[in-house]
This record gives sequence, structure tokens and C-alpha cells, in this order.
Amino acid sequence: MSTDHITWVKATASGSSGNCVELGSGAGDATVVYLRDSKDTQGPVLRFTRSEIAAFIDGAKRNEFDHLAH
Repeated sequence: MSTDHITWVKATASGSSGNCVELGSGAGDATVVYLRDSKDTQGPVLRFTRSEIAAFIDGAKRNEFDHLAH
């Protein structure tokens, strides 16, 4: 899959370590959000609907995944 048309964004909290994921959106495709590993920009890219990403972000805000980071 070509990712040339995707504008990528990385969380500012990731700092300069590069240990983060990036989310992206493509021009003309308002229904899909892409996710990739910022350390492997040529690696696999996952596709999610905007509602799936919204559900994940809501869960993250509610600390539902905190136990996975310890």
C-alpha cells in the first residue's frame, strides 16, 4: 500500500525517542484513519474507521488500557 497520500501525526508526548505510533489521514478519504509504527515508516499500516479510533481514544482517556503499560 502506498502511503504517499497520507499526512502523518505523532503525539508530542513521544519526544525525540521515536518510540511511538503515528496516526494519519488521507486526502479525499474522510472515513479512514491509518496507524503505523514511527520507527518503521515503511512497515505495515493499519486502517481503522473514524468511529473505531474514536472508541479507542475514549477508552484511553478513561484509563482502560493503563494496565497494559506496566
